[in-house]
Amino acid sequence: MNELDQYIRTIPDFPEPGIMFRDITTVLSDPDGFKFAIDEMQKRLSSVDFDILAGTESRGFIFGTPLAYNLHKPFVLIRKKGKLPAETVEQTYDLEYGTATIEMHKDSVAPRQKVVLVDDLIATGGTIEAAAKLVEKLGGEVVMMLFVIELAGLKGRERLSRYNVESLITYPGK
Repeated sequence: MNELDQYIRTIPDFPEPGIMFRDITTVLSDPDGFKFAIDEMQKRLSSVDFDILAGTESRGFIFGTPLAYNLHKPFVLIRKKGKLPAETVEQTYDLEYGTATIEMHKDSVAPRQKVVLVDDLIATGGTIEAAAKLVEKLGGEVVMMLFVIELAGLKGRERLSRYNVESLITYPGK
């Protein structure tokens, strides 16, 4: 058993029957669990050469900012369209029913900078793939995508096969 599993609450049949919802709020509400998750993520970065950490709204902010602080690296916000005040680049991607658009500031990544993308969960990989496209539009290079949880049954890792994808814990199914 992965030690992190003891801090993650599983809620059966949420939001619909057959889904095992992996709840990270219990990781965040336990100081030992949160410290464990951040420490383990930081270990995954120990041999990675990178310039910037970037996180997707909003749970990527929660896990990415302590890492940026600990490693003395800049942290870049990737937000839903219309939330950032300066000039942005945007990327639209498909959802199960419809589309979504995310943005980042145009000056947040310079050409050739190496970026680690952080989020709490990889499911289908659509959001983080869109985030990678934003970094690449600005001339940056995504050197790692780092997650707390991976839902293997949704095949996000396969979708992101051209990237270095790391997760602390992998659950089968959805």
